Amino acid sequence: MQEWFAKVASAFVQTFITDDRWQIFLRGFGVTIRTAVLALVIGIVLGVLVAIVRTQHDSGRSKKKGIGTVLLNIADVICRIYLTVIRGTPMMVQLMIMYFVIFASTRRTILVAILAFGINSGAYVAEIVRSGIMSVDQGQMEAGRSLGMNYKQTMRHIIIPQAIKNILPALGNEMITLLKDTSLMTVISAKDLTKAAQTVTAVTYEPFMPYISIAVIYLVCVIALSKVLGLVERRLRASDRR
Repeated sequence: MQEWFAKVASAFVQTFITDDRWQIFLRGFGVTIRTAVLALVIGIVLGVLVAIVRTQHDSGRSKKKGIGTVLLNIADVICRIYLTVIRGTPMMVQLMIMYFVIFASTRRTILVAILAFGINSGAYVAEIVRSGIMSVDQGQMEAGRSLGMNYKQTMRHIIIPQAIKNILPALGNEMITLLKDTSLMTVISAKDLTKAAQTVTAVTYEPFMPYISIAVIYLVCVIALSKVLGLVERRLRASDRR
């Protein structure tokens, strides 16, 4: 047992202490968090826009005549194609297409990863938001219109706030999935947390400590995020009881 602990201690020193290799992990962690946060912002913005288009189309507004209806129908078709393609292909394949095909002339790996993850996340956020909007009772829309609000005002002040409470658990799961998916950016040589483990392993020839360490880091991040989301959920439920 003492020999095992000595071996683990030696691996820890080689992985983190020697040549200040902990800085490699710290920089990789920063890249991972920055990529996840920016991709989430893109995903939420894109997802909400797609969800609104799909909801407007499905609510019967597409049956009206006029140029606005034509544009809505075109936008709905584009959104359906986007959702089908993104949800029907693997995340890694999308990332490689973005880097090696669409942005083949650039080597800004982190920017490409943010765009790829954001576009991918947007497709799932769109369905989450859409289901949340559809879960709000139709009477809420009618109540808003009876108060003199137009469609946009009703969505902004009445429907969306209620939908957020309904979609928070699913949106939290998407955030956690996105955080873990950032490890895929290693395939385009982005210097994230997983790449940091690979870099150190290539020097020490000891894969145990680097990969166990990043697994623990990801786990701690997921647990912390789950705790924060649980706290927000409880606060929202408490506000409903008042």
